[in-house]
Amino acid sequence: LSVVHPFNWQDPPPFDFRLSALFHKLQEVMSAANSGHSKIPKGNGSYPVGCTDLMFGYTNESIFLRLYYPAKDQYRFDTVWIPYKEYFWGLSKFLGTSSFVGDILGFLYGSTKIPASWNSPLRTGEKYPLIVFSHGLGAFRTVYSAIGMDLASYGFIVAAVEHRDASASATYYFDDQEAAKAENGTWIYLKRIKPEESERGRKEQVRQRAKECSQALSAILDIEHGTPKENILGSGFDMKQLKGAINRNKVAVIGHSFGGATVIQSLSEDQRFKCGVALDPWMYPVSEELPSRVTQPLFFVNSAHFQSPNDVKKMKKFYQPGRERKMITLKGSVHQTFVDFTYLSGKIIGKRLQLRGEIDSSVAIGLSNKASLA
Repeated sequence: LSVVHPFNWQDPPPFDFRLSALFHKLQEVMSAANSGHSKIPKGNGSYPVGCTDLMFGYTNESIFLRLYYPAKDQYRFDTVWIPYKEYFWGLSKFLGTSSFVGDILGFLYGSTKIPASWNSPLRTGEKYPLIVFSHGLGAFRTVYSAIGMDLASYGFIVAAVEHRDASASATYYFDDQEAAKAENGTWIYLKRIKPEESERGRKEQVRQRAKECSQALSAILDIEHGTPKENILGSGFDMKQLKGAINRNKVAVIGHSFGGATVIQSLSEDQRFKCGVALDPWMYPVSEELPSRVTQPLFFVNSAHFQSPNDVKKMKKFYQPGRERKMITLKGSVHQTFVDFTYLSGKIIGKRLQLRGEIDSSVAIGLSNKASLA
């Protein structure tokens, strides 16, 4: 895939990397990466888990998602966690560091694999609930794999959307069929929003994100109905397996942080989503009129320290007569508890970098998913 930077890419000025605090942090991360304690866990349910990537259409309006699903067999764990170096460059940009840091991250984690079988056949003969998942600011479709795999292991199909609103660290699309065949992708990196444009810009983004969740849902349901769709990635997954495999009465939207705000926006716009789970939602982009527009059940799962009193007050506005609402706080958790990076840093380093809390990450994800399933 080629690299096209749609905004002015500028690395920070040169500095003595050997003496920087970042260098020491990276040393610690490298130590954790090589310690054998940084594996993303497999799902806790009884179903084997398969995984594939799907892209429908061309240009930056195409639909892009990673699918986790109950698999017929689990004979290999060969799904690459982060498939291209450009994602690591995007992460380094999001962190405000040099692209050289992205190269280091790519060296450390570019070959990391998750416990899911790539393009494994779907386990047929059942109708599965469907979850559309929305990632947070600076994330992308692959970095919530622990949540996606765990839900799939309990018999859910999970469609993790990669958003095109410039809130992902990185994403890509193909301009046309010729570009797709040549694997000549155009990359979109995270766009910084000026403070004076923040409120308007974030609300525009959350509306686009909700639209993309609905488009992903429509695409999956079309396939389930038997309408042919071309996966322009040509991943080898037979989409015909999805025909008749989804329970349309059990469709949910789940998201973390900015994705949590996207959950609320999606519920307000698309009644096909029967319920929503907002994982430690970023409430800033949530419009004031939404509490009266969200009629479906809504569940807030918060970390211990991310939410301010005003954020909680904003959540409580959704507690309206006759509407099902729940809110829990995971004691000992942090905002990044829900993201895969919590598993790749080691306990000590993870806490130091605020990637892990006092609670074990696997326990936190298990509690969150079980509470969501309830």
